[in-house]
Parts: sequence; structure tokens; C-alpha cells
Amino acid sequence: MKNNKSKGSVSSEHKEIVRDDILQYELLEGNGPKGAPKGDPIMQVRDLHVSFATEAGVCRAVRGVNFDLWRGRTLGIVGESGSGKSVTALSLIGLLDDNAKVTGSIIMNGEELIGKTDEEMSEIRGERIAMVFQDPLSALTPMFTIGDQIAEGLITHHPDMSKQQIHDRCVELLELVGIPQPEERLSSFPHQFSGGMRQRVMIAIAIANNPDVIIADEPTTALDVTIQAQILDVLAKAQKETGAAVVLITHDLGVVAGAADDILVMYAGRPVERASIDDIFQHPSMPYTMGLLGAVPKPHIAASQRLVPIQGNPPSLVDIPKGCPFSPRCPLATPECSLSEPNLEVVDANSGHLASCRRLQEIIDKNMKYTDVFPVPDLLPADWADVPRDQRPVTLEVDHLVKHFPLTGGGMFRRTIGQVAAVDDVTFKIRQGETLALVGESGSGKSTTLMEIMNLMKPEDGRIVVLGHDLAELKKKAERKALRKDLQIIFQDPMSSLDPRMPIYDVLAEPLKVHKWSKEKINRRIGELIELVGLNPDYVDRFPAQFSGGQRQRISIARALATDPKVLLLDEPIASLDVSIQAGIINLLEDLQAKLKISYLFVAHDLAVIRHISDRVAVMYLGQVVELGETEDVFTHPRHPYTQALLSAIPVPDPVVERTRQRIILKGDLPSPSEKHPGCRFASRCPVKLRLTPEQQKMCETKRPVLTSDDQIATEFACHFPLDVNDESAPF
Repeated sequence: MKNNKSKGSVSSEHKEIVRDDILQYELLEGNGPKGAPKGDPIMQVRDLHVSFATEAGVCRAVRGVNFDLWRGRTLGIVGESGSGKSVTALSLIGLLDDNAKVTGSIIMNGEELIGKTDEEMSEIRGERIAMVFQDPLSALTPMFTIGDQIAEGLITHHPDMSKQQIHDRCVELLELVGIPQPEERLSSFPHQFSGGMRQRVMIAIAIANNPDVIIADEPTTALDVTIQAQILDVLAKAQKETGAAVVLITHDLGVVAGAADDILVMYAGRPVERASIDDIFQHPSMPYTMGLLGAVPKPHIAASQRLVPIQGNPPSLVDIPKGCPFSPRCPLATPECSLSEPNLEVVDANSGHLASCRRLQEIIDKNMKYTDVFPVPDLLPADWADVPRDQRPVTLEVDHLVKHFPLTGGGMFRRTIGQVAAVDDVTFKIRQGETLALVGESGSGKSTTLMEIMNLMKPEDGRIVVLGHDLAELKKKAERKALRKDLQIIFQDPMSSLDPRMPIYDVLAEPLKVHKWSKEKINRRIGELIELVGLNPDYVDRFPAQFSGGQRQRISIARALATDPKVLLLDEPIASLDVSIQAGIINLLEDLQAKLKISYLFVAHDLAVIRHISDRVAVMYLGQVVELGETEDVFTHPRHPYTQALLSAIPVPDPVVERTRQRIILKGDLPSPSEKHPGCRFASRCPVKLRLTPEQQKMCETKRPVLTSDDQIATEFACHFPLDVNDESAPF
């Protein structure tokens, strides 16, 4: 890709450190794990503007960004999608295309980067500035080995290195980032690595030449919490090894709380708050920052109140409103807010805390919290909520479910050489108005369990009962069709599950037409559905592409509710949404359950959301349920070592808690489900097993545990040597 080449090129002559107000305030940011910055910054960004020419007009993606980077410190840049985070990062390393117009100044080690050609920047990229991208599979070349791709940067910037030196350095890097058997894995290809291992390789490539700056753009997105914890640990290790300044871009405030020293909050391409990590989380002063923090579920405490969504959507960067861009969504907005855009002002001169708001002084004087700005929505009363769980009817029962897939070899006849145990003995029940969450790492069998239920066919082994109907006894297509209207599913990506050629009216009408509803009843029902999920009725003639991600997910929910189902299966329904939009979807699901008594089977890898929304939790590992119980029991006193490790890996959006908690880092990746496991499937990664006697370890390796319980707590667990219910087992 081309570098950020702008019209007004700037001289590359040596420049002195800019000692302005920005630097002076940043030098006071000491409320964090590393205290205040020391020495001179390695990079200075001043008045950075980036715009793109589009058919709709000029898109002003970045508008006046200023910050400094210091060796050994991490700057976290946070904000919703479209706030300008990634464009800012790409401008630092010169990976914007020719359509980008970049102005301002980026000085690194006294050298101006803006205005350099792509050839000039190629000498800097990989040597002094490196980047870890969000999706390692698309960033790595599938046709070259891992060793070749790590070696490329070494050969490019150090042509004097011998082949043996390059080989030794590649092995050293893989070992540093925790790849087992590094010598052998150099000859592997990217597709032979798991997602977590590929991200480790990206970090190895980034630190190969000991860069001064490492940019990590959403490095843990879509990874399991256990793998995410490993990646963050490797990134911290890489920073310690190289002494680099790190720019961490993420929408996960829990990740920022544990990894960053300073925070820059962006909205509509512009910084709206800047402070050290503790100040931002303890004293947010810009309403937008307050809204982001209020919308985040807290995994370390019980859900005592509803989440607080930020209403509306971010503005178009082609048509940014006059005045404060956040004012159309801000509960504190006054007519004055729409007159002109406020600049960053001092919140606390002693700590360098800056925020951008017309009513900043009022917020400071009244010591306003996010609950003062964003009132917590009331819980909808549910008439049936007082009915004891054991007195409610069972809506979905899964008993010893098994699903294996054949593993075929190459050649003309594709003979079967083994099998993959995707689901291997899963048992649970869901009652009316209840939410059961299926959690576990990727490959544990969560989505396969959902698909087996949705098939409405006799399972390979075991039993599935939906609303009293045993699927093995359903013989006719009409019986399955009648049952299907009571069992619906909501997928992770609403855009791929909605037909882009159909207006929303037709999308919602389709399942009703299948069940022979009249046109009059369909019209009435669509009106009810649109109101139920909080969309504007005038939008029914629009197409899916004309809606935001959160609105599309509401449409998916409306379609799933069209036939008035009794059970909803939700497969990662909020994974791709910003935290502010996510909060609104979670509240909507809670409201719908209170109104309609729907049962939810909820699959998600975000365990903070699970604690907030679920009543019960089933923890899966390699196709088996290893722990099952009430959500609060599982989160406060896990009995299975895997559950404890899973919960301890959750990033907590509180920097003080993150610094003081003990995190269990599992070694290695999830074993292949095609392997034979006569004993406990978690034995190869279990930290408890290492403390057992040889006889006990042999029992773990040879005897398969089954779900059981004891008199300590009602939770069921599949472990020969469960954790005791005490403070030592608590993950937070």
C-alpha cells in the first residue's frame, strides 16, 4: 500500500522535541502502574488531520490529533467504530492509500515522517515502527512458511546477517512469544497454526528488529479470553524485551484497563478526553467517556443494575454536525453545544487530565458520575419471575447429546481415517423464562450443539426434547414445521443473515408467509415487531445496508420473534457490536424475556456479558460440559480448574482490580477434538494436575470424569479433584 503522501510535503531535516502545552500536560499523567512519563518522547504527533475523497464528499477521518509516545509506555486509543482510531494508527506507519490527504506533523527521533515517499517509509517500517494487525490470517501470506515471513524483515533491514544468524534469530523470536517446538514450527504454514498462534507470529515479526514503536490494532479481537490473556501477556513481554512504545487500539475497555498507561478517547475523528489510566476509569469527565464505561458489563461483580446504552449512532464523517459532534446523543446537551466544537480543556491541572465538553466545569463542580449523566433504565417487572425455577415448565432438554464428524484422508476415494468429536455427551435443561449460557473456547462444541437442536432431527446419540416433543419421535415434515415456529435462532453477523436485496418489510414477512398468515395479520404483526425492538416504523421500506450494525441486529431479533417463539438460540449475537450498541441489545433481550417469557440458549465468548444476562451457565471443553450451575455460583466459586482459568482470563474494566488480581494463563492451545482422550480432556493443560501425586495424575489421564456434585455447592462439575469452595478458588 502507498504511504500517507500529502500535498504539502514537510522537510525531513532533524527537528527538536516540541515542548508545548500538550507535552507538559502529558508529563503529569502519573496515576497508573508506571507513574508519570520520564525523559523525552520517542514520537510526537501534532495536529494530525487525515481526509479521504468519497462519492458522498470529503470524509474527515482524523481531525486534529495530538499525542506523544514514550519508550516502555502504552497509549490506549479507544472509541466506537468510525472514531478514527485505526486511521490514526495507519498514518503513523505510512500505510494509508493514495486517496488519503494527511497534514500535520509526525516526528520520530527528530525526523518528520509526513511527506516521506513509500520507498523512504519502507526503510522505517519493520525496523523502527512495527504493526500487529487485527486479523493475522489475512496479514500473513499463506504461500510462505512462518520462518520465511519472520526472516523477511531481518533480510530487508539487515542484509549483512548470515543465514545461520537469521535462522537463530527466528527460532529465538518464536521461543520468545511462546510457540512450542520453535525449530520445527519454522517450516509450518499459517493455516497450520491456530488463531492465537498466528497472532503470536505477528508479534514475533513486529519485534524482530527491536522497533521503537509497536502499533497493535485490535490484536485480541475475536480471540477466546484464554488466548487473549496469552496474547496480552506476550505483547507485554515483547514491550519489555524491546523497550518500545506501544499504541494499543481496542474497543475492549477491559483490555485497556490491564495493558495501557495512558488513554486517548476519540469520537468523530477527534480526541475528546485524555488522561492516565486510573484517572479515566475513576473520574471520566466527558459524557461520551462516561457512556462508554457505563455500557460495559462488569464481570467481577454481580449484575445489580441494567447496562446504560448510548442512544443513537456516531455521526457521518462526511457530514459532521456543527458544534459538539456528540451533542445529538448527549443527555447533557444544550442549544449552546450545537454552536461550536469545544476544545480539550483542563479537568485537573495536577494530573494532566483533559476533556472536551461545554459543560465541563459543571461536571467537575458537581462531581458528576456516569449515572448522573446517563440514568440507569428501570427493570421491566416480570409477573412470572417469582415462580420458583423447579415449578416452571422445561422448554428445552438436551440429554447426553453426541455429534461426531468423519475425518477423511486424501486420495480419490476419500476414505474415513478417524472422527472429530465435536459434541460428546452434553446434558442440560432450560426452563421457561430462563437464560442458559454455553461458554468455552472456540472448538468446544457450542455452535454445533445449537445446530443439532435447530436441525429438529433425531441426534446421532442422546436425546433432544423441545417443548415436550422428543425430536426422535417427529416423523413428518409438518410436525417439524409446526415446532420450528416455536424455536428460532439469531446469528452473529446480521448482515450475512439478512437478504441484502429484500426490504425490511419483506424480511420480517417471510417467516409469516411460510406459516400461511394473512396479509392483514402480517401487516399488524410487522408493526408490533418494529415497535417491540425499538425501530422507526417508517424504516420498513429500507434495505439492510441502510442500517447500522446495531439496527441490523434488532431486525434479526424482530425476524426471530415474528412467529412468537418460546425458545431462542443466540449464537454470538453481540460479538461484532460496539460496547455502546451492545448494551442496548442486551437490554432489549432482557425486556423481551420479561414481556414474553422466552427461554434463551445464549452462546458467547464475552463472559462479562454472560454474567450480566444469564441465569445459569454450562461450561464446555472439547465437546463436553465440564461445569453447570447458577451463574453467580459458577462465577464466584468455580469447581472445575478450566472454569477458574476461563474466568480469571476475563479482562476487567477496572485498572486497580486488573493490577491486583491473579491471572491463570493456560499453557498451549486447545487440543484437537480428533484425538483420543480416555481420561479427562483438560488434563494436558490443567494447572491443578501438576500439584497431584503420580497416582492421582494417572487417574486424570485414564478415567473420564462425569458431571457430579457435592454438599459444598449446587454446581455440577466433571472433575476428579474439584476446587474447594473458598476464597482461593475465586477468579476475581
